[in-house]
Amino acid sequence: MVKILPAVRSMKDFEKLTGSGYRECVVLDIHIGHLESHISFMKKHGFEVYLHLDLIRGLSTDIAALEYIHQRFRPTGIITTRGRLIKKANSLGLRTVLRIFVIDSSAIEKSIELVRQTEPDLIEILPGVVPKVIHLFNREVDADVIAGGLIETEAEVRNAISAGAKFVTTSNRELWFSQQADE
Repeated sequence: MVKILPAVRSMKDFEKLTGSGYRECVVLDIHIGHLESHISFMKKHGFEVYLHLDLIRGLSTDIAALEYIHQRFRPTGIITTRGRLIKKANSLGLRTVLRIFVIDSSAIEKSIELVRQTEPDLIEILPGVVPKVIHLFNREVDADVIAGGLIETEAEVRNAISAGAKFVTTSNRELWFSQQADE
């Protein structure tokens, strides 16, 4: 069974969740002035709330802001790309989600080290589905797509091409030559 953690951008989004089977949600892209009413409403309906700190408009992403959020709103947890905030949130007893963008093999290596250093409860890895994005861009824009980043196997090359990529970039030299031999 696939478990979904709904990401709420507006009160209308949240209202759609009330009455559903969901009991957790992520709040993102919210103005600091709306935090109190939104979180109060969500908690009143029995939801555990995770706040995406990097996407709260009007609030800096530093330790003082995290402490304020924790003291004032008592969320279940936080989501951020910043390791220092994960460490502090852990010390405050908040659940932590480290958001990681994996654009290439170097980013993976750095992200693994960051996870080891900060020890978040969960990690959110982006992008989640590249073939879907390739299809989307092919449908929405008049430009050929080049798939790049994290391409390490011939199957991944085939998947990207099947999804509509015109080319695939990779630093894996073995793939350079295996693909050349297939032509």
